[in-house]
Amino acid sequence: QVKTKQSGWRAPSIILGLECLESMAFNGIATNLVVYIRSVLHGGIASSASTSSLWYGTSFFVPILGATIADTYWGNYKTVLISFIMYLLGTVFITVGAFLPSAPALCNTESCSSMNGTQHLVYFSGLYLTAIGCGGVRSALLPLGADQFNNDSSLDIQKRRNFFSLFYICVIFGVITSGTIVVWIQENVSWAIGYGVATACIALALIGFLVGTPIFRRHEPHGSPVRSVFQVIVASFRNLALELPADSSLLYEVRRKNTQKSEPKLAHTDDFRFLDKAAIMSDLSLDQDSCTSPWRICTVTQVEELKILIRLLPIWATGIFFCVGISQMHTTFIQQGTVMNTKIGSLSIPAASLYSFEVICVTFWVFLVNKVIIPVTRACFANGAEMTQLQRIGIGRFLMIFAMAIAAFLEMKRLESVQGGDQPLSIAWQLPQYFIIAGAECFTIITQLEFFHGQAPDSMKSMLTAFALLTTALGNYFSSAIITLIARVTGTWHSPGWIPDDLNKGHLDYYYWCLAAISAVNFVVYIYFASKYKLKKAVIQV
Repeated sequence: QVKTKQSGWRAPSIILGLECLESMAFNGIATNLVVYIRSVLHGGIASSASTSSLWYGTSFFVPILGATIADTYWGNYKTVLISFIMYLLGTVFITVGAFLPSAPALCNTESCSSMNGTQHLVYFSGLYLTAIGCGGVRSALLPLGADQFNNDSSLDIQKRRNFFSLFYICVIFGVITSGTIVVWIQENVSWAIGYGVATACIALALIGFLVGTPIFRRHEPHGSPVRSVFQVIVASFRNLALELPADSSLLYEVRRKNTQKSEPKLAHTDDFRFLDKAAIMSDLSLDQDSCTSPWRICTVTQVEELKILIRLLPIWATGIFFCVGISQMHTTFIQQGTVMNTKIGSLSIPAASLYSFEVICVTFWVFLVNKVIIPVTRACFANGAEMTQLQRIGIGRFLMIFAMAIAAFLEMKRLESVQGGDQPLSIAWQLPQYFIIAGAECFTIITQLEFFHGQAPDSMKSMLTAFALLTTALGNYFSSAIITLIARVTGTWHSPGWIPDDLNKGHLDYYYWCLAAISAVNFVVYIYFASKYKLKKAVIQV
């Protein structure tokens, strides 16, 4: 029986705490990984960077596999539990590998080779066990938290929105904490103790997860979503010669009677009509309760699930280009800051530390949106309506244009001051672009997670949440590709190009204007597809 009573915050609070610990552990390993491989394992500069990038990319793509397993076989709870166990084993191996003695850099004896071999085997085994465990946790922990709220309660819907915001804050909290405390321990005390802190975080997370088990609300997996998608495609082609009925109610749908639980079905929509052929009943005597081949005929709900994926695809793709802008905080914003006056008063501010300011701004924006902007729009709009999720995502896309334009304008002024022989501009002038990009992050990334989870069919919630998170990784890859392309092309046109080693001789402002243009085009494309988007509509059949 469907529960309509209001859900409490006990279970979601535990999950938020677990995410803080997991994020701190992951970033405690990832932040300084290239330094460890280079300085302790004596890897080359190129190989260290390549190994670090490969592991980092793996940790972002594994959630797709974890989400598929969660949706098909294990469910979110079991996936998180098994993943935390693998995560813990991986961090233990990494810590043990850091405790093992390391051979000197120039030692080529057999004993040194044996010593290196053992350390490498233990360390890298732990590293990839950690990537797999991390992928499973990322794919299922957020959907498990969202499952703790009832869909039938308006208060719970608001609580779920707050949960998504708090979950994202927990993610970036772990980034800041590990980037300061854990990294400092690794570099100034001991690598092994630093990794031991990450291991302790995962151990505490596993214990906390087990403690919270009795109060977690769990949902059973719905079967393979991938198989269902292929069944619709195959059935559509097999029924290609059949004519669609004018009345969509004549399409095939399973109606189960005499069951205690009413199963939600998806309402038929008129777009992508070709796929409706998968639900055509060619035999007029076909009984809807009889056994039929799912590769010959599919239900309307299955067809609509595939339509949802097709509608979400362009929204997801524009999220990747949005994250290209987000990735500048970790790359070119820092490089821009290093050539500015880093003193504010008597304090010297490292350029990379401004990311901490951005995290504070994200928290401020979350409060501003949830407590001020949304209530104000609710009061202004007719019938107490508020901004839709697609509208909020669009605002974030729009703010990204301004963030890139502000960065470009600042770089223009910085270059003018350098060429005029004036004092370098203060790094404090970077704060506005960090503030605006924090607003874009709040409106888009947090809402995008909520939107994808809400629009996802019940059989695909973990998978689509994992795809929503994947936009961050793909945005980083695209950013790297764009920077490399622009540096090579502009370097060929006019040496030293827009992004040389000495930024005072380049034109980083042109690069930012390019990103502003890309963001503007991305915004227009998003508006087009968002305006055409049809929200998921469930029909309860009794």
